[in-house]
Amino acid sequence: MIRTIPSSFVTSDFPAICGNEAEIQLAVQEDAPVFLNDNSSNNLNNNLNKSNLRLEEITAAFACALHMHQPTIPAGVDGALICNLQNMFEHQNEGDNHNASVFAWCYSRMGEFIPQLVAQGSNPRIMLDYSGNLLWGLQQMQRHDILDNLKRITCDRQYQPYVEWLGTMWSHAVIPSTPIPDIKLHIQAWQSHFASIFGIEALKRVKGFSPPEMHLPNHPDTLYEYIKALKECGYRWLMVQEHSVECLDGSGLTQDQKYLPNRLVAINSNGESISITALIKTQGSDTKLVAQMQPYHEAKTRGRQMLGNISVPSLGSQIADGENGGVMMNEFPRDYPLVWDQIKNNGRGSSGVVGLNGTEYLEMIEAAGVSQLDYPTIQAVQQHKLWNKCDRQNPNQKLSTAAVELAITELKATDHQFHMDGASWTNSLSWVNGYENVLEPMNKLSAKFHEKYDVLVAQDPTVTKRSDYQQALLYNLLVQTSCFRYWGQGTWTDYARELYRRGEAL
Repeated sequence: MIRTIPSSFVTSDFPAICGNEAEIQLAVQEDAPVFLNDNSSNNLNNNLNKSNLRLEEITAAFACALHMHQPTIPAGVDGALICNLQNMFEHQNEGDNHNASVFAWCYSRMGEFIPQLVAQGSNPRIMLDYSGNLLWGLQQMQRHDILDNLKRITCDRQYQPYVEWLGTMWSHAVIPSTPIPDIKLHIQAWQSHFASIFGIEALKRVKGFSPPEMHLPNHPDTLYEYIKALKECGYRWLMVQEHSVECLDGSGLTQDQKYLPNRLVAINSNGESISITALIKTQGSDTKLVAQMQPYHEAKTRGRQMLGNISVPSLGSQIADGENGGVMMNEFPRDYPLVWDQIKNNGRGSSGVVGLNGTEYLEMIEAAGVSQLDYPTIQAVQQHKLWNKCDRQNPNQKLSTAAVELAITELKATDHQFHMDGASWTNSLSWVNGYENVLEPMNKLSAKFHEKYDVLVAQDPTVTKRSDYQQALLYNLLVQTSCFRYWGQGTWTDYARELYRRGEAL
């Protein structure tokens, strides 16, 4: 039986993004294995979901994820909040909106592919990343056909070994420019919303995180708070773009290192340190990598590596938009089944190359004796320059906010390549430059939200169940959607200002 969030947290007008924080926190902190056998009496159900692969038989593996998103926009009747997918259906003659029905099928089709492949004796894997905006939009449009397909492969134990959901920011906010107090709110909102659809037990299995746009903050304090929020919300690992991280000496990752788990370390301005496991997404924003299942062919060129004293298979990790572009719409449904058929025909695992999901791989190698301390250590790009500057300016002194900010200011003045804007898989685009007319209202609304509610929630946690809090939180998160800072000035920035106006009125 699927245990969902109580109906008191769900209304027809607003998504279930808050009001159940204690229950969610209790659930996500459970640390039982997700894919490996757990013999404890408290986790008998988990044993039904165990992986059907053996680590010693694997030479190399590949992990593929599909990212799905449609923003929420104030473009419905009388300015109602609707999903952009609905807007596409209602205006088929504009731009690429004729793809609306194909997009809808893309959001649903893994619920068809996985059962078909399993029935044929194949052993598929896929990781799914759906924004909260999109999940709410499917509910608003009453696309129960899509949601039921997703529930089938998420909640039916027969399919759980093959599918892994990744958490994300509820409203597809790029983390480096998100107000720090709102990072955790986005993470929690997605968890709450996911549980309301797929159940608490399904949420317990969500241990990997997919940042929107693969955007990683490199400001020390933002990165620290981001990783801290992820760990407080029960996440074990996140996926990062290879060009957004560096080794501690400032060099790029070695080729072999990209196919191993790494330990992403963050040090804040007070010298406090925190870390989390990172799987590396190689290359840039290229949907062909997943659409044509190139990670499988890449894995065939890889072998086992040593982590500490343990030999482990290399893992190539990739993520791409699951619906956007001709290759995803047309070539992915052709090539995805072919790969699993080839692996099956080679004899399951006999070729040494298999598909794995991220948590499955990490649980396998750690069960074999690998420690997280064995993982290569990395940090966000540009931090080597920053820490060197701080050391030169303040030798033998503790870090401080003033010292770090002074170092940042001086590096920006003397090094045109230095910045603290973070890095993503599309570094040619900025979510900051030229968007002051969105960023200023966004930060102002966030400040107003926290000024009004932080003390109230601290005094009485049930405040998050109130409709006024739910609505204010919704608009605060919606204004931060990356789409409003992607397409340049015009309709999309106007959407952001309208959402700000409504949020401010609340």
